[in-house]
Amino acid sequence: MRKALILALVIAVALAFIGTALAVPPGKTVEFKDGKMGKVIFDGKKHANAGMKCSDCHPKVFKMKKGADKITMKDIYAGKFCGTCHNGKKAFKPQTGCKKCHHKKRKVIKGC
Repeated sequence: MRKALILALVIAVALAFIGTALAVPPGKTVEFKDGKMGKVIFDGKKHANAGMKCSDCHPKVFKMKKGADKITMKDIYAGKFCGTCHNGKKAFKPQTGCKKCHHKKRKVIKGC
């Protein structure tokens, strides 16, 4: 019985560390680069400054592992993923301006 309790405790601690390793630490960002509109940069500090906690979105809205959710603008407009809060009531609507989230690389012209 005692060995089972110790094993359960060890597993619980290991799972807690795995979840922490996948999270975005304070002051860091996550970049999503695959979109044709340019990369999207998630800044946890901006969201924390707005009064949000990680547990407000994880794991209810987003899975804990980067890349586990296939996020599309169609889903966001339908109120899923980022659209859960970015709906014009709690936070700005995605239609407010693409450049708030999407960042395209600018071409550098030599000599200018």
